Amino acid sequence: MSRRVLAIDPGREKCGVAVLASDGRVLVQRVVTTAELEVAVGTLIREYEPTVIMGNGTTSAAAKARVEELGSEVILVDEYRTTDAAKCAYWEAHPPRGWQRFVPRGMLVPPVPVDDFVAVILAQRFLEKR
Repeated sequence: MSRRVLAIDPGREKCGVAVLASDGRVLVQRVVTTAELEVAVGTLIREYEPTVIMGNGTTSAAAKARVEELGSEVILVDEYRTTDAAKCAYWEAHPPRGWQRFVPRGMLVPPVPVDDFVAVILAQRFLEKR
């Protein structure tokens, strides 16, 4: 098993991807369109030679098949409540400013997709269980 983990949060329009080292350091974190998933993941697989995991939610069966066509086995993992955790992680990384800092973070909506944070959380959970 690889010392690095590539996590994918599949979606209809966009996907979160993240590569984490075995110690939990985030090496790559980004959101890609679903149309460019194979290209983005293929590049990361060649560069990092990771274990590939994917959230078992929206469109996971189709995305898993597309990634496995690249020659890598994909392990499906539970993504229960990862979106909520990702919103919290977003606000930790990008604290609210101005009037928003007075609003409870649970009531704020991130201004950008958080699929990449979901991918990081999936990888962190996977590494914790290893």
